[in-house]
Amino acid sequence: MNNLSILQAKRIVIKIGSSLLFSKNKFNSKWLEAFIEDVIFLRDKNIEILIVASGSVSLGKVYLKIEKNKLRIHEKQACAACGQAILMNNFKKTFEKKNLTVAQILLTYSDTEDRKKSLNSKETIFELLRCNVIPIINENDSVAVDELKFGDNDRLAARVSQIIDANFLILLSDVDGLFTSNPKKTKSSTLIREVHKINKKIYDMASTETNFHGTGGMFTKIEAAKIASKSGCDTIICRGTKKKPISEYLKKKEGTRFRGKVNNDKGFKKWLAGTIKVEGDIFLDNGAVEAVLKGASILPSGIQKISGKFFKGDIINIKNQHGIKIGKGVSYYDSTELSKILGKKTSEIKKSLGYSGRNEIVHRDYLTLNE
Repeated sequence: MNNLSILQAKRIVIKIGSSLLFSKNKFNSKWLEAFIEDVIFLRDKNIEILIVASGSVSLGKVYLKIEKNKLRIHEKQACAACGQAILMNNFKKTFEKKNLTVAQILLTYSDTEDRKKSLNSKETIFELLRCNVIPIINENDSVAVDELKFGDNDRLAARVSQIIDANFLILLSDVDGLFTSNPKKTKSSTLIREVHKINKKIYDMASTETNFHGTGGMFTKIEAAKIASKSGCDTIICRGTKKKPISEYLKKKEGTRFRGKVNNDKGFKKWLAGTIKVEGDIFLDNGAVEAVLKGASILPSGIQKISGKFFKGDIINIKNQHGIKIGKGVSYYDSTELSKILGKKTSEIKKSLGYSGRNEIVHRDYLTLNE
């Protein structure tokens, strides 16, 4: 568990919700100017800051004078293309008033889910930080399509946090944090200040309601916290509408802190733990589960069944016979090949497939386990 305080962190990712950057359908420069005071305060403590900002589509809609709420994919991409330039121009002007330098990084889903692209993104971000530049990160909505999108910047921010080994992910929103029930509908609901384990009970408390500008809700923030926690990163959800919101959180601790799990994995396994795109599932018998938990690779004899269509090199979920996920890994076989050898001994692979394949379905070096 991450026992650091925010002020002891080496690196923090801050996600700014769309609702904070808009006032009366215009960019809220006044809010951003106050927020920058928090950025300066944290950087004075030698903390590296990265910002994930929403709002390019909303800005583009205003710029293109589009009034309808529901946009088709090409309309959304056009709005994003216009809005990204406007968003970055506002950040640049506002930060430069405080002698701070910023840079824009536009990421797509594949930039984090592909291992090579992920490493390239990481190196670019680290080089900017070495140059004392604050990266402003957004999903590249002008080219991304729905099936290859994060869909919300909460999860993008979580994935960035994992890639760069951030200590904290701070989600600034228009709510105080996670409540036991929707506070707009239930007066007796109370703020949960700390979450050690994200389970069904926590998800049941989430509201999927969102504002006019946003694409998520509390559910996506919990999803983000879950992604970040796998790399040992704590997530804090707190109200951003206050002046200097992070300073306010430090004073009153009014928000929800999701504790990251201890993760001693390095490099590839840490990246694997945070991946979102999973192509299929394999279900293991009790003996195979026990062996995997002790550090063994997965052999065909321990697999009871599979689901989904996947190919060699794809990431798959590893589940026990009751369907409970115990981890995920990289498959050495296509699903069509695996369906022919599951449950069989490794000595039978050549006979079943017509060629000599690898003994392991998922090698232990390419496998990561849940907490």
